[in-house]
Amino acid sequence: MLNHLNYEPVIGLEVHAELATVSKMFCACPVVDSTREKPNVAVCPVCSGMPGVLPVINQRAIEFGLRVALALQCEIPCLSIFARKNYFYPDLPKGYQISQYEKPLAYDGRLMISTPKGEREIRIERVHLEEDTGKLTHITREGESYSLIDLNRAGVPLLEIVSEPDIRSAEEARVYATTLHSLLRYLGVSSGDMEKGVLRIEPNISVREKGNQAFGTRVEIKNLNSFRALERSVACEIQRQIELKLQGQPVVQQTRGWDENRGETVLQRIKEHADDYRYFPEPDLPPLFVSKEWLEQIQASQPELPIIKKYRFESSYKLNQYDAGLLTAEPAIADFFEQVVNLSPQVAPKQIAHWITGELFGLLNQKGISINESHISPAKLSELICKVNNGEINQNIAKSVLEEMFVTGKSMEEIVSGRNLHQISDSRLVSELVTKVLRENPQQLATYISGKDTVAQWFFGQVMRATNGQANPQVLNRELNKQLLKSKGEHLTAKREL
Repeated sequence: MLNHLNYEPVIGLEVHAELATVSKMFCACPVVDSTREKPNVAVCPVCSGMPGVLPVINQRAIEFGLRVALALQCEIPCLSIFARKNYFYPDLPKGYQISQYEKPLAYDGRLMISTPKGEREIRIERVHLEEDTGKLTHITREGESYSLIDLNRAGVPLLEIVSEPDIRSAEEARVYATTLHSLLRYLGVSSGDMEKGVLRIEPNISVREKGNQAFGTRVEIKNLNSFRALERSVACEIQRQIELKLQGQPVVQQTRGWDENRGETVLQRIKEHADDYRYFPEPDLPPLFVSKEWLEQIQASQPELPIIKKYRFESSYKLNQYDAGLLTAEPAIADFFEQVVNLSPQVAPKQIAHWITGELFGLLNQKGISINESHISPAKLSELICKVNNGEINQNIAKSVLEEMFVTGKSMEEIVSGRNLHQISDSRLVSELVTKVLRENPQQLATYISGKDTVAQWFFGQVMRATNGQANPQVLNRELNKQLLKSKGEHLTAKREL
């Protein structure tokens, strides 16, 4: 009898990324932040679809697309063609979208992803350029419903990256998407800001019996704008389709949306086929020619890619895969880490990595800001870590100081001096403090001498409390052990003499 374990999902992802160009794809209108700018301020006759206007290809957008295609190890033909994708929707001013179809910018690429089961290669079907649509805002007020349209986004360069159906779980879908997101940011071609709709993801999902190589009927989920929504919606849709299979019902090819509040996918429309769009070559644009020399120039200017940087961090800095992955997920974080390493030659890179991925990441997550928006610079963190290594402040005080630096922007020295937090490493002073604590707690000392060694930790805590946590732990441990052993020895001597 069939059950859930007899089925496997087959998933492919379409990722749409707005490119970080100055102007739009086919006109000179500026690319503006549609979430902040007033509606319809970056619009001209071309991007508003006026009759008789002629589009012109944005060379910078082509270059950005080629950067991505090279990084994904795609085949890049010397000739690609723009096409008209015909469909009517209120946010599409011309009544068609200029895209690429039969002859895209690039095809047949690959992206390596790291999963708990090891590295996996996900094949890339195609990379092509198109223009974005406008933005609709639906309003219901006093029993009246209407929609407003903002064309600021219409015509913004959009790069679509389509994977082959190689993904086999919701978790893998998320890893693929985050890996591609990181790549786009490293290349500097897109901000990838999903909250602003700069990057949108559309998974195509089907299920089939394990061992069956034929594809099932696929369902597309539209316009997901977070990795969490991607993973949850894919998992939900897999479950929905398996339930239909188990009940003997067909899976219908359709487009669905994700309802975050209900935690389920919802029907939007029956899925269109490519024929429904009536693609044909864009008559107002010539074929796009990419020369070998231009490709070589772009390849020579490519930055170090995240997967290469991750391998380098593991080998050069002796980091484990997990830490290297965290530190190379964002270019700003990787740069921050390497700056701290260069400023702190006497500190092990692994120790620096733990300060960044532990303490600093915790503060950044609480505040909800990026590492570049923080008061903590590489120089400030380096100074703090070096003070710990030099024994001037201890670990716990350093964490407290880091938090105050993060909140107030004050320097480490201001905080340490102002609160008198310098570590007490004077062995004579520490010895006097230990002697005082042992003398004031004879009962606990007797318990230790009788064989309960864990009392030593209690004494350690008492001295730390007396110094407001400023005693050097190494110096304190050494002196405490010395005096406890001496007390135990004196007790045994006195016992023998009796």
